[in-house]
Amino acid sequence: KFSGPNFTESYCWPPVARGCDVVAISYEGNDPFLYIPPVLTFLQSTSCYKALSHRSGPLALILCPGWKKAQLVFELLKTYGRCSRQLHPMLIILGQNKEEARRVKIRGCEVIVTTPYSLLRLFEYHTLLFCRLCHLILDEIEVLLSDTTEQVFTILDCYKKAIIAEEWECSPHQVIAVGTRWNKHIAHMIKEFMNDPYIVITAVEEASIYGNVQQVVQPCMNSERTAVLLKILDFTDNNQKVLVFTNSGNEAEIVHKALKSNSIFSLKIHKEGEFNVKYILEQWTKKCRSGSHIVLVLTDDCMQSLGITDATCVIHFGFPSPRIFGQRLHSISDNFYNGIKDSSVDQECTKAKSVILLTENSACNNALGILRYLQHAEAEIPPELHDLTAKTLEAEEDKLSRPLCAYLKTFGICKNRTVCPDRHQINLQMDVSQNIPDKIIQTPGCVTILPLHIVNATNYFGRIVDKEKDQYTTLNEEINEYFKKPNNKISVKTVEKLAFYGLCEKTLFHRVQVVEISPKEEENLFFQVKIKYIDEGRTSQVPSYQLLHLPAEFQCLPPQAVEFIVCRVKPIDNEIEWNSKVTHYIHHKIKGKLHEAKIVHTLGNTAWVDPMVRIELLPDLKMSVVEYNVRSEILSTGLGTDNPEHLTQLQKL
Repeated sequence: KFSGPNFTESYCWPPVARGCDVVAISYEGNDPFLYIPPVLTFLQSTSCYKALSHRSGPLALILCPGWKKAQLVFELLKTYGRCSRQLHPMLIILGQNKEEARRVKIRGCEVIVTTPYSLLRLFEYHTLLFCRLCHLILDEIEVLLSDTTEQVFTILDCYKKAIIAEEWECSPHQVIAVGTRWNKHIAHMIKEFMNDPYIVITAVEEASIYGNVQQVVQPCMNSERTAVLLKILDFTDNNQKVLVFTNSGNEAEIVHKALKSNSIFSLKIHKEGEFNVKYILEQWTKKCRSGSHIVLVLTDDCMQSLGITDATCVIHFGFPSPRIFGQRLHSISDNFYNGIKDSSVDQECTKAKSVILLTENSACNNALGILRYLQHAEAEIPPELHDLTAKTLEAEEDKLSRPLCAYLKTFGICKNRTVCPDRHQINLQMDVSQNIPDKIIQTPGCVTILPLHIVNATNYFGRIVDKEKDQYTTLNEEINEYFKKPNNKISVKTVEKLAFYGLCEKTLFHRVQVVEISPKEEENLFFQVKIKYIDEGRTSQVPSYQLLHLPAEFQCLPPQAVEFIVCRVKPIDNEIEWNSKVTHYIHHKIKGKLHEAKIVHTLGNTAWVDPMVRIELLPDLKMSVVEYNVRSEILSTGLGTDNPEHLTQLQKL
């Protein structure tokens, strides 16, 4: 059902399939399909690899920024590899246990998918790993070069040395790097480790960074914009072709009039007034040939019909949105510096320039996106832009509907705070304690907990069990006794959002709450609803007819599910998500078993525990021993590491 390559793939696939070095930066740059089909195509040509040594080792190595992306790439290779000769791909994700790396067998494997840290651990025990390597692929290059710069350049260096040592004159050697953003380290990588690469950049904003466009932010009062514009247009160089972008036809008229009254030759075009595209393009070309300046005042909706790409400067008189900003920069794309920037290229001497007029009326939402782009471009940013965006961030954080960031709770920090949609500040209205007994909040200490729903290695939902008199145990027995009588199983006719119901699952009955009803589904006789098991914490989709009327006496006890987070441990290698191996291991170890835990902090429906241990009773000796400590079990897998700042960061919040 594949319809054909998209725009970026059309440019990437031919050079990749010919064995050339390629750098591709695109909005779809995190899609492995940019390189998988052409690499698989090349690997079919077994004759290309005849000159290689007969030692074991992969022909292709795909480096991914994390275990989750590596798993996705591996699954895609297995799917599309069915159409090709057997390549025996391997997914290699290694923890810090050295014995694990020693045990890996790579004989017969022609493609390895891994991460930089895992590869270097493997390389310690498999020193001939690079001896047959022909294709080194760097997936999400901007993430790799931001988070694992040293490791990636170590790997590139090993590959370069292997090529020299093996003297592969007749064998291919190829480096492919794909991503969504240009990174300052890419230039160094191209210079040191690539051979005349094809550079494909289909994201205009990123092309402008590669093309060394000078980005200027000019703060001014809204009433002073026209005067500031006239100062900017006080040219010193000949042959300037300037586009002044406005946000409305009325604004375009005002600017055009001001330029004319100051004897600056200018043209105007906007959809609200009469215009002649042919005449404007003739003037744009003619005036520049004679060596004089030309200014064109326009609105964004006229860009496409003009198709201008040879402007030397764009002035954003009207403040742009991030999307429009990229489209405007396309107008100067002919003047992007075409080559890898080095110290000999002076920023001031580059031909293309972009000037943003920043006023007190500039849209705050747009300003945040522009600020992030300018930071990425390493442009000089005035304090006025920081002040404007700080207000936006503060307003966003105040939204009550957003939950507290899960990464913040689990690890103490959120690495992707600029794009994370959740809250990163405590809100006293939202974060009032729920489902946690008052006596525990007042005097946090040791409690007995029962984990029932395992989210990941350190996050679980379950119940706090009162060993003296557990109200839920009594209620649960009564509910199950009640629903055993057929007459009591009354199906609900009208399902209401947030209402409580009973639900039979196998032989047990649970209290559930409807959290979501699809508007489309409501019209059907039988429809799916999203429910939450209020005493366990898990969610599920069930048919509406399975919901049972729950008598009021069974709704008196508040929901019992509490979120538990094990403190002071995080994934290795700066990962932001737990590897599924360690999550499965902890799931089988702790689910449904009573544990003793010390609650060190509570907030909302969350209790942070440190430690959390399983106690084994030895009745013959009339004593108990610690069977295991959950945090220690996570560390023992080699996939977790110490996180000493976790509680400190939470307390700062």
